Amino acid sequence: MNRFLCLLLSLPLLAASPEQQVRKVLDDQVAAWNRGDIPAFMEGYDKSESTTFVSTTVTKGHAQVLAGYLKRYPTPEKMGTLRFSDLEVHALGSDYASVLGRFHLERSKEAGGEAAGIFTLLFHKTARGWKVILDHTS
Repeated sequence: MNRFLCLLLSLPLLAASPEQQVRKVLDDQVAAWNRGDIPAFMEGYDKSESTTFVSTTVTKGHAQVLAGYLKRYPTPEKMGTLRFSDLEVHALGSDYASVLGRFHLERSKEAGGEAAGIFTLLFHKTARGWKVILDHTS
């Protein structure tokens, strides 16, 4: 009985931290991108009309952000190979986190060439896990 009680009390310590959970979402997104699977990549975003992507324009709504990705990256060759670096994850209370990082796309010249930039993400902890609600990429 004592062992069971000790195990029960230690379970919260075994759970992944918010930073680890957010990093897992990012790792899953990179894996999906590199498989050429934009819908799976978009699983990291909140399926909400208020989800916002900011770049040269502002796009609102999960479906519209997905459509934008599908239009800009219609083939695995155009998608290239994605890598994130210099990630800084900061908890903003118990239900929000920010991420600052760099993205790198390796692509052939014919597919658009190499691309790189910086991004800031705002994550919200939802019933479905940590999800991006704001993405500013440049």
